Amino acid sequence: MKTADFMYDLPESSIAQTPAEPRDHSRLMVLHRDTDQIEHRHFYDVIDYLSPGDVLVVNDTRVIPARLLGERVPTGGACEVFLLKQLAPKKWETLVRPGKKLRAGAQVSFGGGKMIATIGETTDAGGRIVDFECDGPFEAALDQLGEMPLPPYIHEKLVDKERYQTVYAREEGSAAAPTAGLHFTPELMNRIREKGVEIVPVLLHVGLGTFRPVKVDDVENHEMHSEYFEVTQEAADKVNAAKARGNRVVAVGTTSVRTLESAAENGKLVAKKGNTAIFIYPGYHYQLVDALITNFHLPGSTLIMLVSALYDREKILSAYETAVKEGYRFYSFGDAMLIL
Repeated sequence: MKTADFMYDLPESSIAQTPAEPRDHSRLMVLHRDTDQIEHRHFYDVIDYLSPGDVLVVNDTRVIPARLLGERVPTGGACEVFLLKQLAPKKWETLVRPGKKLRAGAQVSFGGGKMIATIGETTDAGGRIVDFECDGPFEAALDQLGEMPLPPYIHEKLVDKERYQTVYAREEGSAAAPTAGLHFTPELMNRIREKGVEIVPVLLHVGLGTFRPVKVDDVENHEMHSEYFEVTQEAADKVNAAKARGNRVVAVGTTSVRTLESAAENGKLVAKKGNTAIFIYPGYHYQLVDALITNFHLPGSTLIMLVSALYDREKILSAYETAVKEGYRFYSFGDAMLIL
């Protein structure tokens, strides 16, 4: 299977630069796998496709202001440090730009000296280990000095930082938002609960690798990035009860999918925490996920491969072509797709 099989043409004008207002007024393409029918709705209509007894699984990770802009000490050259994974209270795996010019022991100052980063060893993935020094908790300094890590294809400044968070975001640790969840409002979630659908949180801290294109020709040769996840016993019990009743598990976003399938054993969800590098592409047999709410993904990405594994590669690409023709908005702040 070739990476080129998952490419498609997308006009730059189709890439959403700002989120829909209100959140749930984005568009929703509904794909029916049993009939191959496509419907064009709005996201607030998603409730029409959920049944009492179903479980809606969401990723309640919270995005941190992971982008730090500073100056090299003592030369004053500009330097960007992007936080990827916390290793200790003030030690992180990061991306540093320009990283190749910085030797181990080099220092970067942020906020006029309010925080100092000491650049350490290079990781196998090309990142850098960085130790931070600041007065008080690192999280407080980061909240003051950091910027939200919007994807590079979004060129407009985000006025409200909370628009790059889901309304149910809880546990800080992501370098990017689980964007399928950005469409939900508290009111819509309450209506879903009132219908008898249980909303079940799981956790996966999203890393930047999620959005990187696959650079190898053969899909099978791609090495997936690793991300931290957690599934509680309560979440496992609720998902397993729904499956036993014959109800559906509806995953919100590819990160929820990866969490569920990483913690699946013999068709059941088990309480588990750790790191996952699960790579889902056509040929994969889903153990738990029955339906998926997702955004429209980058060409050649692991995300479009995951979606194609749930339905059919050619039909997914055909739906993407339809979405372009129908004026859907793509990527993080774009419209949504529901695969039933």
